[in-house]
Amino acid sequence: MCFKNLPIEFDEQGNARLKEGVANPYSYEVKEVTPLHEDQEKLERLLARNGHIRNVDFDPVTRVAGALAFHTVVDLESRQVLETDSMATLFRGYEVILKGRDPRDAIFISSRACGVCGGVHSTCSALAIEMAFGIQPPPMGTVARNLLLSLEYLYDHPLHLFLLAGPDFSEPAVRETNPELWERAESAPAPGKAVHGRATIAELMTDMTPLTGSLYAEALHMTRVAREAYVLIGGKYPHPQTVVPGGISATIDTSDMNEIHLRIVKFFDYGRKVVAIWDDLIDFFYEANPQYTDVGKRPKNLVDPGQWDDPFAYDATFAGSPEWGERRWATPGVIVDGELVTTDLQLLNAGVEEFVDHSFYEDWTANGNGYRFPQDPAGNPLSPYHPWNKETIPKPQGTNWKDKYSWSTSPRWDRLAMESGAYSRLWVTAVANKLPHRRFIDPTGQSLRLSVPKAALPAAELEWKIPEHWGMFERNRARAYAIVYTALIAYENLLIGLDLQRKGETRTATPFEVPTDSRIGVGFWGAGRGYLTHHLTMDKGVIENYQILTPSTWNASPKDPFGNPGPYEEAVAATPLLENYEKPEDFKGIDVLRTIRSFDPCMPCTTHIHTEGRVISREVVTCACGVDDDDHAH
Repeated sequence: MCFKNLPIEFDEQGNARLKEGVANPYSYEVKEVTPLHEDQEKLERLLARNGHIRNVDFDPVTRVAGALAFHTVVDLESRQVLETDSMATLFRGYEVILKGRDPRDAIFISSRACGVCGGVHSTCSALAIEMAFGIQPPPMGTVARNLLLSLEYLYDHPLHLFLLAGPDFSEPAVRETNPELWERAESAPAPGKAVHGRATIAELMTDMTPLTGSLYAEALHMTRVAREAYVLIGGKYPHPQTVVPGGISATIDTSDMNEIHLRIVKFFDYGRKVVAIWDDLIDFFYEANPQYTDVGKRPKNLVDPGQWDDPFAYDATFAGSPEWGERRWATPGVIVDGELVTTDLQLLNAGVEEFVDHSFYEDWTANGNGYRFPQDPAGNPLSPYHPWNKETIPKPQGTNWKDKYSWSTSPRWDRLAMESGAYSRLWVTAVANKLPHRRFIDPTGQSLRLSVPKAALPAAELEWKIPEHWGMFERNRARAYAIVYTALIAYENLLIGLDLQRKGETRTATPFEVPTDSRIGVGFWGAGRGYLTHHLTMDKGVIENYQILTPSTWNASPKDPFGNPGPYEEAVAATPLLENYEKPEDFKGIDVLRTIRSFDPCMPCTTHIHTEGRVISREVVTCACGVDDDDHAH
């Protein structure tokens, strides 16, 4: 069975249908959430420990653009996190802006949803539009898109590993929060020295220091290398000008391909180096304290729509999506409790719902009754909470942990909280073992074997293995392997593109006219941080409804109506507080921050909540709703 919680069953031919005899099949009852400050009995027990219970707000959390704050209640004596609330603090409204516009505008407007990875939004929008228009790109157009995606990832992955998450593992961070680990690192040999050139773990940590560290500076340089290649056919970055429905508007000649080739091959050696660095760091932390395997722990529930289309299989139709989806270099799929449950894009799509019970939006349904699209174009049942049925109706109000506290919705698949990231595409591709393109990448069912061609370093084979323990460190390890994985996909597409040029098949786009009847489409794609879809409905030549679902919406989601926390909330709640502090005032929250940043949230662009040298915290006895209190420093 693909679905355990949604009211969907399958007939003898394997077709999905609603279960018979179920009145209001998608209706639900909201489970009341009781914040800690309202649970008097529990509060009294905690207050007996007095000074060890702290309310700690991290605002902002990340080192990249957006808006994320995070509320916790921590017990510093038992080293546990007692309560978590993830808050997206900004409404941007692209879905509202796009209503009534020419659908072609969506490519350029939606890319502004992110100043880091705008290109993926452009392409995802083009995919949704061409499905609605009924056109498909020529093979060279698909190759060009695959190259653009790969180059964007080759910019994004080093950015995460060394500029956004990496500083949490640098010498200054480790010295301050765990001096005993720094002392150990100074004498700990680095097994990957032959590849990355550092003799000890301490040298790695020093070189990861922001601004002054050589690894930090090198990563910054490599992001430039990727962007130099990107703009050769994308025009500019992060908001490309050449992405259109049916392909790209640029012509690509051999000199373009050669310039891109020169830059892609640089990531063969660099990717191997990054893998060696993160393997050494992670294994050091595990050996020093096995509890680090529990930092950021949560169930192995992952979702990914796949990406990198087969130039000779992709036809842009929803009817054909189960077939062309499984021809992608990253297999689409859903992992539940570590087990693969589907690789069918139609079923992946049918299982998606978005809830707003704890979000600053109006519910657009009558609790499951009455909606425009009860089925998708293939006849699969759709929930009234599905993106094709969703309307974005903002409802700003005060923050309340019991009611509404975030501008993020709560996406769920089969009513389960799912996470997504670069690791989800590696995981699904490995376990599904359906990859048709095996020149450089070989899934085994438990791992991905990566055959890296010779560059400055000799050819080598790496292997990313599905981890036994799932948490913060393994998210970062997989992101390191994703650099090699992505570079190999880019290289294979480059070779396909060169072959097409030799055959004279250089057309990069398909002509089209904007239809004036009612149409529907969806773009299944990905960002560096994971899952990305754009759902579109149009009529009379303009957009009727447009819904964007990003990886950080999945990961940063607040609690759902069933009382289940979002991935950030769940992972932080399971995190042991392993930093070294003698008194509550010394607590920095490094394990909480490492956990959230391991998801690579694309949100606010600064760091900790240090003010005059200390983290802002206050007693739980005076905590009400957090940000509504005038005297609450955050």
